[in-house]
Amino acid sequence: MAELWQLDAAALAKAVRDGEASAREVVDAHLARIEAVEEDVHAFITLTPEIARAQADEVDRKRAFGERLGPLAGVPTALKDIFCTDGIRTTAGSRILEEYVPPYDGTATIKVREAGMPLLGKTNQDEFAMGSSTENSAFGVSRNPWDLARVPGGSSGGSSAAVAAGMAPITYGTDTGGSIRQPASLCGVVGVRPTYGLVSRFGLIAFASSLDQIGPFARTVRDAAAALYAVAGHDPRDSTSIAQAVPDYVASIDKGVNGLRVGVVKEGMGEGAQPAVVARVQEAAERFAGLGCSVDEVSLPSFDLALSAYYLIAPAECSSNLARYDGVRYGYRADDPRDVMDMNMRTRAHGFGDEVKRRIMLGTYALSAGYYDAYYGKAQKVRTLVIRDFDAAYEKFDFLICPTSPTTAFKIGEKADDPLAMYLSDLFTIPTNLAGSTGISVPCGLADDGLPVGLQLLGPPLSEELLFRAGYAFEQDLGPLPDPPLWGAR
Repeated sequence: MAELWQLDAAALAKAVRDGEASAREVVDAHLARIEAVEEDVHAFITLTPEIARAQADEVDRKRAFGERLGPLAGVPTALKDIFCTDGIRTTAGSRILEEYVPPYDGTATIKVREAGMPLLGKTNQDEFAMGSSTENSAFGVSRNPWDLARVPGGSSGGSSAAVAAGMAPITYGTDTGGSIRQPASLCGVVGVRPTYGLVSRFGLIAFASSLDQIGPFARTVRDAAAALYAVAGHDPRDSTSIAQAVPDYVASIDKGVNGLRVGVVKEGMGEGAQPAVVARVQEAAERFAGLGCSVDEVSLPSFDLALSAYYLIAPAECSSNLARYDGVRYGYRADDPRDVMDMNMRTRAHGFGDEVKRRIMLGTYALSAGYYDAYYGKAQKVRTLVIRDFDAAYEKFDFLICPTSPTTAFKIGEKADDPLAMYLSDLFTIPTNLAGSTGISVPCGLADDGLPVGLQLLGPPLSEELLFRAGYAFEQDLGPLPDPPLWGAR
């Protein structure tokens, strides 16, 4: 019989509702699992066991008194350490916020608690969500449960590794240029980047405000659909929040894909992608054909331009957003400054890591007088081309597919000294962020190296319901991946 930490979220929620296990027992099982493997994986920055137990006890109290439980009540979760949590330190993976304790909860944090999902802790990440490997965290690198010598992806690597290692059935991260989908691919789990504005960013520490979006990780597409539904919806405290009702994604998830039109992105299937990754995606296209879809190739001419545009737009927004960390208002402050200028300079020099400094300098340069039109302005024009190419493709196809990541998980340190090689890890995920639309990564098999490959399903804005249907149909047809080697650890 499977242990509680091995069950998916749907099975755990049912066990709690039916009285087969208490929420407290579920939480304790996951805390024990964390104790067993966290030293190897390092998925967390901060653990909150007492909070998780207290929240589980509240779920058990509600059940005992016959109160209605939500669909994920009693299912433990963890939040990327960029979500503001009242009374719990929130570091954004940076020394500059190492001791910062927010005085309020973000909207997503509140919704997770209201869903009855006990909070196990805050997960590791690249500093301020800037990276593709979680090697940029000020608190140490996280490791991939499939191979502890390899990265789990980034920037939400702690969240993806926690799910893959059995430490939490659902976690939440953020996706600015692929930071949910890419680590989901590398860790063999499901990751969702929702439409921009579908999930409130209130209480999310900003990296690039026109690109950031909150989304879930889970072991199954059904769990991911339920996890997104739990946090989606309009929030008047976020001016970019979409003011419309959110459909119940789980209710329609098993309607199948017969008759849908699938476009295979030509630019994602050639140079730059590991041959075994391309092979698994080609096999996925054949599976969709076998499920009754019409499948054809589609070209997105601006797809390859998106990376260059992103690395002007995102650093420019990062330069603006991170100007607030000056040693005056909150966070780290350099000791014994000579004057305000010295305090500001030494605080930022000591508090920020190399990658954050690199992006601040890139962004400040792109926004500077004489260069704004040549760089930032031109990048925004490329962004418009990306949006138009996607719009044209969605007139012909219901959704698109391509690899999530060009490669499987790479070794820790392999790309640490080559920023361009690291940036190329997000080559296939970035276009969706620039377009503000949605994408899901689902496992589609193992490569020749025995590591998982992610299939990326892309759809127009607010097509999450359709993508969950497609992802679920594919997942059921493919069957589950083998368990990661770390699942043998007790």
